[in-house]
Amino acid sequence: MQTRQIKTDGLKQQILEAGSGPLVLLIHGFPELGISWRAQVQALADAGYHAVAPDMRGYGGTDKPAARDAYSILHLVGDMVDLVRALGDTECVVVGHDWGAPVAWHCALTRPDLFRAVVGLSVPFQPRRPKGPPTAAMAAISKRLGLGELYINQFQADDAHAVFEADVAAGLRKGFYAYDGATPEDRQSTGFIPEGETFISTVPDDAPLPPWMTPEHFAEYVAAFSAGGFRGPLDWYRNLDRNWALTAHLQDARIRVPAAFVVGERDPVRHYAGQHEAGLKDWLTDLRMKVVVPGAGHWIQQERADAVNGLLIQFLSEL
Repeated sequence: MQTRQIKTDGLKQQILEAGSGPLVLLIHGFPELGISWRAQVQALADAGYHAVAPDMRGYGGTDKPAARDAYSILHLVGDMVDLVRALGDTECVVVGHDWGAPVAWHCALTRPDLFRAVVGLSVPFQPRRPKGPPTAAMAAISKRLGLGELYINQFQADDAHAVFEADVAAGLRKGFYAYDGATPEDRQSTGFIPEGETFISTVPDDAPLPPWMTPEHFAEYVAAFSAGGFRGPLDWYRNLDRNWALTAHLQDARIRVPAAFVVGERDPVRHYAGQHEAGLKDWLTDLRMKVVVPGAGHWIQQERADAVNGLLIQFLSEL
């Protein structure tokens, strides 16, 4: 494995890569980095693929544009199109986890000529809602359920990143713990935040690192987010309604390339995005794999690296 920086049309991207052969692009989510895919990069390289995991726009060693509008889904997909070209390829398989999953789904939705197959981890494809922007719908659902405010809505605030930056290590440690499959159910996050609380304050102060996270690996995240901050990563969330406006042309569009979806049985994201799992076959016309990994939480490629590696290589080998 090597880490290097590569210049694309839009920005300078830092990538983790290994191997040679067909290109597989691995897109991380929040609050992660390209290093979140180390186990997959190695396994895919060993299996005969060129595995590339970038730090995404706003993260780690990749550029962090100052403008909030520079973090729309069109920019994020465009970054991946540029990256494939900069790597000298004309097609690839795209894999996304967490926020990286919507990016991967939209790569396949908008450029099936370039992204020949797609895998989403943890977050299912969510078709564009014709009735209006998503944050209002999320707020209405939260109010109806009486569970508090969904953290995604809380992240819309201009200063939402400040609570993470006040204590970077605590914010990251609590976030990883709250969504981990090994965390007891009564200490896992539901994603809904009581009035007067924040995502960080709802997680116990004694939250330890998850079993799969070594202190050395954790230190890499702390260093990256201490240097780069959380404004850019949270700007992804702050573009949700803008993304809805920008993608009117994709209303009712379906993903027609070969697709797979993998989720942890105990992933808290299922509390608010799980409803879309049942309808995946209606939107992914060539859904070849749909797997629920027993006992796994949200950080599935790190929690269950061997299982995810096996599923990815199986899917790729059958293309």
